[in-house]
Amino acid sequence: MAYRNSAKNKTRLLSPTAPSKRYMTIDQSPSESKTFQINNSEVHPLTNLSANKKLQDYEIQVKGRFDKIVPFLQKVSALQHEQDFVDCAQQLASQELGFQLPKHILDKAWVRPLDMRALFAWCVFQSHQHLSNQFFNSDPLNGSEDSNEAKAFQDFLLECGFHLLDVTPCADGRLAHSIAYALRIPFSSVRRRSHAGALFDIENTVNRWVKTEHKRYREGVPNFTNESTCYLKVVIYHFSSLDPSHQGCAAHGSNDEEAAKAGLQRLLDFQESVENSFCCGASVEILLIGLDTDTDSIRIHVPDTTKKIVLDQWVSVANIYEETKHLSIDQARLKIIDTVKRSAPGDIAPGMVSFISRLIENNISQLDYVSHLHNGPYPDSGHAERFIGVGIGFKEVHLRNLTYFSHLDTVEEGAPDLDVGIKIFKGLNVSRDLPIPVVIRFDYSGKVPGARDRALQDCKRVDNAITFRYRALVDDGLLHTCLTIRDRDKKGPAEVVGSSLKPTLQEAH
Repeated sequence: MAYRNSAKNKTRLLSPTAPSKRYMTIDQSPSESKTFQINNSEVHPLTNLSANKKLQDYEIQVKGRFDKIVPFLQKVSALQHEQDFVDCAQQLASQELGFQLPKHILDKAWVRPLDMRALFAWCVFQSHQHLSNQFFNSDPLNGSEDSNEAKAFQDFLLECGFHLLDVTPCADGRLAHSIAYALRIPFSSVRRRSHAGALFDIENTVNRWVKTEHKRYREGVPNFTNESTCYLKVVIYHFSSLDPSHQGCAAHGSNDEEAAKAGLQRLLDFQESVENSFCCGASVEILLIGLDTDTDSIRIHVPDTTKKIVLDQWVSVANIYEETKHLSIDQARLKIIDTVKRSAPGDIAPGMVSFISRLIENNISQLDYVSHLHNGPYPDSGHAERFIGVGIGFKEVHLRNLTYFSHLDTVEEGAPDLDVGIKIFKGLNVSRDLPIPVVIRFDYSGKVPGARDRALQDCKRVDNAITFRYRALVDDGLLHTCLTIRDRDKKGPAEVVGSSLKPTLQEAH
């Protein structure tokens, strides 16, 4: 049977006893001092404990680096009037953060108050660079194209009848981990573009569909066009089970129904655009998913073979968890498959059943991850992002509440997304007299002549536009930018090419 929106079907894994907060204070550290020590009797039979442990280690390591910044800077502030301040500060920075502070800022501490805002932004940018280096150099999530996990998932995707998986989560930082954690999909197996409210650009998505089909015609990648597979477009909207009126999607006024409705309409418009524009039965498959930002439980609006999706009808993984937690592995999997089949408004393709069932099983592991890591729902029920990511790229960001995304080519066209991010960080940082760190990124193809130079110019253009749009924040030292580019054809990390933290690149990074 399908699960519908009713009181008895609300998420039941955790009790909403903690008070809700819109923002988490910048010096709270939910990622610190956590261990994943539980016995097998306390978890669902389908939960992958080894994967949970590895994901937990990565989250604690990366977020812990960002969470050390404020306590570290408080120590530096107390030292600024010492005679050997610069040497002491640099030694402390190396010991606690693993990098040096900008000397040109420290050297001024004897004639003016230390610029703590600039130092804070510097530390965030350096921590991001460390994240990028680690992600691309060591593949800590085992999701690169060469990994066994990615190869196996691509084979599975083709068996389900899909040659490409294109996912648009909301740009909210509480969904930044939706691929690698909530859905447990290798990141290289997904084309991911985040947008505020999950309202992706239809024309750009059609263009990406065209490029995908062209590559199949020309290169047979990932398969040839005579194989009956489809392009699968997915939208992930979000909601809050604990505080639905305040902690839902800001782009939709925390209205779950509106968020789902808008996401479905974008999917239908994209589908119609492809079918109206191209002949020979051109079509796409669509899927709508909701994510509870308090527990990471997903609900899936199951489509039938006619691509019909019903907004008030879904499969709740929270409910499935409860119904199958005392079953054997085989019994639980059969129960999931049966529930998926009965939840569609009509007949459902076997491949779609297999794909959705895999997502459900993966999400069950995430429910135990959240429940046992935090002893309940996430402590940061609201926003707690560490920086804003602007531009095209950020393949390395797969952690919840680490980054607010604003994917854009120009600030003018991406202003709605970016304005939401600035508003969020006014609550997170500016209210505490800390600056908004903005990392600008433009990926490019090293195979294309002049592409690197154009990416560099794109960074500078967007940087100038951000400065103009948020001039008051910039003038007060409450917004700093770091400019980065990356060759998407290589496995290397992002390259820092500029910063608002003068003097220029040689000293700044």
